[in-house]
Amino acid sequence: MISVSITKSSRYGPRKATVAMTLELTIGFIGYAFVTSITPGPNNTMLLASGVNFGLHRSWPHIAGINQGFGAMMFAVGLGADTLFAAVPYLHETLKVVGTLYLLYLAWRIASDRPMTEEDVGTGRPMTFLGAAAFQWVNPKAWMMVIGAISTYVPDNGGWRAVAVVTLLYVVVNLPCIITWTALGIGLRRVLTRPRYVRWFNYLMAMVLCLSVYPSVAELLQAVAPRP
Repeated sequence: MISVSITKSSRYGPRKATVAMTLELTIGFIGYAFVTSITPGPNNTMLLASGVNFGLHRSWPHIAGINQGFGAMMFAVGLGADTLFAAVPYLHETLKVVGTLYLLYLAWRIASDRPMTEEDVGTGRPMTFLGAAAFQWVNPKAWMMVIGAISTYVPDNGGWRAVAVVTLLYVVVNLPCIITWTALGIGLRRVLTRPRYVRWFNYLMAMVLCLSVYPSVAELLQAVAPRP
C-alpha cells in the first residue's frame, strides 16, 4: 500500500492525515498507465517513425522529452492548472486548434522527409527534448490520459504528495512503453531496406497522424456549429 501523509490545519493546530493508495488501486492505476502508454497515439507514431529514420541513440531526446514533459504536465494539472481552463473557457479550444495544426505540420514533416542513406547519418534532425516536452501540452491523447488519471486515481484530499506519487508511477510505467515503439521502428528499419519502402512507411505514418486529429477536429466543429 502506498501512503501519502499530508498536514491539515484544525482548531487544535496542525495534524497529519494519511491518504492511502491501496494495492488494488495501485495495480489498477499501473494497468491504466500501461494501456494508455502502449496503445497507438501521436507520440508513439512519431517514435516509431523516429526509430526507422534515426535509430535509438538519436531518438533519446525525443523519448525523454515525451516522458518528462508528460510527467510535468500531469503534475501541473494535478496541482490545479485545470482551473485555469475553467477561468478562461476558450483556452482549451485554442490549445486544441494549435495542437491539431502542429500535428498536421509534423505529419507533413514526416511525409516530406527523404529516406536516410549512409551518407545522411548524423545530418537528419529528430525531435528535440524541449520540442517533445512542449508537444504534450497540445497533444489531445495526452490530455485525455492526464484527466483520466487525475480524476480517477488522485484522492480529493490527497494534496500535492498524492499527485506526485501518481505522476511518478506514470512516468516509470510510460518510459519502457515508448522505448518499445522506438525499438519497433528500429526493427522495421532492417526490413525497409530500400529508400522507397522507407518513403512509403513515412507516408503511412503521416496518414496515421492526420487520422489521429479527427476526434479533436470533430469536437471543434461541433462546438462552433450553429445550434438550432
